[in-house]
Amino acid sequence: MTIDTKGARVISEEIDPDNYDATRYMQDDQQATFLFERLNGGKAAGNVYSTREKIAKAMGIERDQIVMHVMDAIAAPVPTEEDAEPLFKQQELPLDLTKLPIVKYFPEDAGRYISAGIVVSEFGGKRNVSFHRMLIRGKDEIGIRLVPRHTFTLFNEAKKAGQDLKISICIGAPVEAMVSAALSVDFGVDELTIASAMHTKGHGTPLKVAKCDNGLYVPAECEYVLEGRITSETASEGPFVDIAGTYDAVRDQPVVKIDRIWAKKDPVFQILLPGGFEHFLLMGVPREPVIFRTVRQAVPKVKNVRLTEGGCCWLNGVVSISKNKEGDGVNAIMAAFTGHPSMKNVIIVDDDIDIFDDREVEWAVATRMQADRIIKIPGAAGSSLDPSANGTTWKVGYDATIPVGADRAPFVKATVPKKN
Repeated sequence: MTIDTKGARVISEEIDPDNYDATRYMQDDQQATFLFERLNGGKAAGNVYSTREKIAKAMGIERDQIVMHVMDAIAAPVPTEEDAEPLFKQQELPLDLTKLPIVKYFPEDAGRYISAGIVVSEFGGKRNVSFHRMLIRGKDEIGIRLVPRHTFTLFNEAKKAGQDLKISICIGAPVEAMVSAALSVDFGVDELTIASAMHTKGHGTPLKVAKCDNGLYVPAECEYVLEGRITSETASEGPFVDIAGTYDAVRDQPVVKIDRIWAKKDPVFQILLPGGFEHFLLMGVPREPVIFRTVRQAVPKVKNVRLTEGGCCWLNGVVSISKNKEGDGVNAIMAAFTGHPSMKNVIIVDDDIDIFDDREVEWAVATRMQADRIIKIPGAAGSSLDPSANGTTWKVGYDATIPVGADRAPFVKATVPKKN
């Protein structure tokens, strides 16, 4: 499934890619999907997956099923199916990145950035799919931010062999591929088979893939695919706004040479607002299944997990459990921090609390706990994305669960029976 713009707010005015109008629109209403009809000569869509509801709908599931949907796919990957006539190969565009609907988001950004592209790479029989921010440096040149994980490892292996690392950059990929690209799985695990498992469960068919001219297989239903090579050449990359909404540093990073640009007919370029809700969710949602699994090892009855939008879907979380014994709330706190070491605040609530409703969560903290049930952990390793951390961070856990054996009546809201 390519980008769904049904119900989107249509912006028909001409949008200059360098004057931040696209950013202003997306910031003003982050719940809405925007379709920019005239952005640097093409169409672009923003806030495509800026709510859990939109992610779930694209997956063919309900909002509260996302965590288990991803967990099940990680546990039981499904092979992809090859498509001989992929959508992304309906046309080949002139090799000029500056003519694509790509924007500069904020004044101090180094330039126009591809922010919603997933990068497929392969070397030595190992394939990887991951997110990378990419600075447009010219007609056929990109600066790519590589953190020391799987793409970085493949790049170094290729470099040792005296080769560039072949990549394909997918824009407007299926949501299953985008979520899988943000997972932290073992090196060598093929994220596209995890995406295929999600697609099979949600839509009844495996994920379709197709072969690029460079030999790499990518999701067949993409709006754009850019074939290229990560070279040994380096250049300055950044600054760029990161998930906390603050500018990241300038670094010396590898340069990508683009060899070919493919697109479907009437393509829509996906743009992702840095530090916006869509950025939060596409980074945070893939971490929630890991937290769920880790907490469940300590407390058997876990209902759901949420990294909160107020905490950038990265730094703050909520977990709902059903306690078997006193101390389960504390154990859940410790396990949650283990499952996601970047998290610095977590609230544990009972399973009658809707963790997707911030007011219910705050109500549980206000009415079901005292400050002596706050767990404070100093000197812990935190997240490099937290501007308040100085090498280490304080982690804080709140056990907002009803004590085992307590009279529940004072802790439960009054309700009326459903009308017949």
